[in-house]
Amino acid sequence: MIRESAKTESKTVARDAERARRRELEKSFNRIPKRERMPLFSVAAEQWLATKSPRSEHTVFHYRQYVHSLSAIFGKRLVCDVSADDIAELQERRAKDGLSGRTINAEVGVLRQILKRHRLWNALAENGAVKFKAERRDVGRSISREDEDKLLDAIRQSRSPALLPLFVMAVDTGLRASELRHLRRRDLHLTWANGFIESGTVVVSRSKTEGGTGRMVPLTRRACAVLSLWLSRFPDAGLDSYAFPQHCVGFAGNKRKPALYDLDLTKPIGEWKTAWNVARTAAKLNYRWHDARHTFISRLAENPNVSEQTITALAGHVSKRMLERYSHIRAQAKREAIETLESAGFTGAEAQKWAQSAQSETTESAEQPEKVLN
Repeated sequence: MIRESAKTESKTVARDAERARRRELEKSFNRIPKRERMPLFSVAAEQWLATKSPRSEHTVFHYRQYVHSLSAIFGKRLVCDVSADDIAELQERRAKDGLSGRTINAEVGVLRQILKRHRLWNALAENGAVKFKAERRDVGRSISREDEDKLLDAIRQSRSPALLPLFVMAVDTGLRASELRHLRRRDLHLTWANGFIESGTVVVSRSKTEGGTGRMVPLTRRACAVLSLWLSRFPDAGLDSYAFPQHCVGFAGNKRKPALYDLDLTKPIGEWKTAWNVARTAAKLNYRWHDARHTFISRLAENPNVSEQTITALAGHVSKRMLERYSHIRAQAKREAIETLESAGFTGAEAQKWAQSAQSETTESAEQPEKVLN
């Protein structure tokens, strides 16, 4: 027996209070969890995003972009009102906008995590109701020397002074965009002479893979030249300063030359996608930024004197499968490799006679099997 006050003089309210309290006690005794009230999708998305704060700034930045795009569509609905048909419609809309399958899947992946947090995804995905888009795995390309010259000409006309050293460093060292972004002055071991860098190496202190962290990459003469001009812009930089610090670009003087302002040496540079897209459009070429890394590894792989171990040490890969994915060996290099299998003095005419002789022996074997067996 339980005796409690309903805090009221009304018998009707007291009966309702008793009924509600009895229901509450029965659920508690039978361990029936209280049903969660479904929030709006925009609220659920922000709550999910708050749980990702321990991740890196770059990862959270991309999560925030997907949350913003998804909230623009589903934000005013309850999170439980998102259906499989809505997801299929979202995929079709993104495909019409020209987005790749990988980008569409990444956005749907964020949507899946938000719905999973409220135990709603399994009901949607059962029986294959939600299908992810096919992704291209061979999108990486190596930039030819001719296209590289065109890109460099367009980059020299760019409004972003950082684009040229970033591109040269990406092609000549194979560093990823995230590795370039978080490169600090203490990671650069340079030999200066008369205000210019004669030689140097880069030590990657922060990488997405365990094999990439701590690797040392020597600098080419071209990389030394562009770094000399770029680093001279920051005479007050210390060892903890970023090699490519956060800044804004404006125009100064009558000639309207690009000038840096709002410089912060303690923060890394942000995105440079806009400057890169403008440059490659001006060059009339369609390369991704990551293709610069493909180019670095492909050019190393084309050199027969460079071993796979050396390529792995410079690129930071940890598996042969990843090495094969990035090593886009050109047809000429493959032909040269096959030529090493040729027998010495085995000419084309001799090869033709050998093939005819082998064919005649095969025909004879088919016509006289008993003789051949004997």
